[in-house]
Amino acid sequence: MSDSALSQEEIDALLEGVTGESQKLEKEETPKGGVRDYNLSSQERIVRGRMPTMEIVNERFSRNLRLGLFNLIRRSPEIAVGAVQVQKYSAFLRDMVVPTNINIMAVRPLRGNCVVVCEPTLLFGVIDSLYGGNGKFRTRIEGRDFSPTEQRVINRLVDVVVEEYKKAWRGVYPLELVYQRSEMQPQFAAIATPSEIVVSTSFTLEIGEISGSLHICIPYATLEPIRDVLYSSAQGDAIEVDRRWIKLLSHEIQAAELTLVAELAKTEATIEQLLSMQVGDFLELERAPNLEAKVEGVPLFECQYGTHKGKYALRIDRKLRGLEMNWLGDSHVN
Repeated sequence: MSDSALSQEEIDALLEGVTGESQKLEKEETPKGGVRDYNLSSQERIVRGRMPTMEIVNERFSRNLRLGLFNLIRRSPEIAVGAVQVQKYSAFLRDMVVPTNINIMAVRPLRGNCVVVCEPTLLFGVIDSLYGGNGKFRTRIEGRDFSPTEQRVINRLVDVVVEEYKKAWRGVYPLELVYQRSEMQPQFAAIATPSEIVVSTSFTLEIGEISGSLHICIPYATLEPIRDVLYSSAQGDAIEVDRRWIKLLSHEIQAAELTLVAELAKTEATIEQLLSMQVGDFLELERAPNLEAKVEGVPLFECQYGTHKGKYALRIDRKLRGLEMNWLGDSHVN
């Protein structure tokens, strides 16, 4: 029995457990005020408020990109600008279409990289239009890489995006993107950790019957050195430059030459009739009482056909639409 008796140390340990003294000690070791450990590398920061300057840059970029793509594919796409999203990089990757074209870019003169993502539907819409298509046929990319021909067209598209994005930042900050490499899977585009905060914008482009998106994603840590620029409500120098440019455009555009066309009459014929026509045949034409004078297919005037001072002429009876240049703003007219 004496061998099985508890020692004094064991008894004291049991009493401490019953009275809660050890629990009290643990509570004293816990920091007060609900303070918890924080990992400085996790970047769990809170970014509040809009970025007016980034919104201005995105609007400029959409206008520049529309012109740049027209020069590339000779078609003017419709571009819708999405909101500036501030989110974790993992959330951005989660919404990405896979596989896709991911271009890793160095952000100069800042430190860090960004990604320019071109969805497959956008790429094949550009490729189809470049080779004379109308965007009706859809190509599947699942299970294969881009062909050399497709990759060359993609490189040309990316060059346009990089150049127009650089132009959009002019007057704000001398930012430009420098191409590094391309990937097709998001896991290889590690420009940031999954928990790191990024700033992204999506641009939806419609080319013919195809609609695709272009995404630009930049880590917030990369943009932090110019944080004050992004959150400022206005860029005075840039706005002043734009006003001078608009004033110059309003004067120069009035000297542009246009072709005014008025159809005197028209008729319809079958292919068989066209093939059987010979020199000396007569064509019966249906002439409307009033003619429409058009520029690039857009009707502007309702006219009467006749002669004036011994020459054939048109007399304008009515304007079909306003020709005022109020889209430039009242302060820039005249």
